[in-house]
Amino acid sequence: MVTGGSRGIGRAVVRALAAAGACVAVNWVNDGGAADEAVDEVQATGGRAVAVRADVAREADVRRLFDAAEVAFGAVDIVVANAAVVVTKPLTASTEADFDQVFGTNAKGAFLTLREAGRRLPDGGRIIAVSSVGTRLYLPNTPLYLGSKGAVEQFVRSLSRELGPRGITVNAVSPGFTETALFPEHDRAWASGLTSLGRVGAPAEVAEAVAWLAGPSASWVTGQNINVCGGVG
Repeated sequence: MVTGGSRGIGRAVVRALAAAGACVAVNWVNDGGAADEAVDEVQATGGRAVAVRADVAREADVRRLFDAAEVAFGAVDIVVANAAVVVTKPLTASTEADFDQVFGTNAKGAFLTLREAGRRLPDGGRIIAVSSVGTRLYLPNTPLYLGSKGAVEQFVRSLSRELGPRGITVNAVSPGFTETALFPEHDRAWASGLTSLGRVGAPAEVAEAVAWLAGPSASWVTGQNINVCGGVG
């Protein structure tokens, strides 16, 4: 299952997991056409996928998302908590509505998704949350976004301890500046200069790290935050 799987990093994760042989539930909330395209892409290569609309900030929707994935494929073995929104403002200009929007999707949505995963995944499952390398940096005009991602990282640390006795690994992947709709194109030249490699990343590069954590080769990796950032910081 991939939340926010219809575009950007989530869409790339859907591709990577399907290429590794996983059946994929593609979660979406606003762009059903893109979710259907993601499903068609998987099916065109012989894989199995379904699109499921659910708002991860709503408890009932998250339960329904897991129910739909279980009906389609049986037990859910891998959960990628990726859904996110961003509001680009200084803290002093941010409103309560901005806070509720960002923390509702990014922090509460991750909480509900990770909690449901912890309750439902079989022993040996894999949980990966997408955070941001920005939680350890100062980046202008993103205090709400990065604050919400800091919460996600703490959820990962806590849940990895809770689920470790069952052989379930819980990790975070923190992308750096990546070519997605959340990252304005006019900022990409500036961001490239902050990396050791001199460029921003592609969603597929982040997705490969997620797929590795979801696979058997990462069976002894848990409670970690993997930076995929081109050497930022």
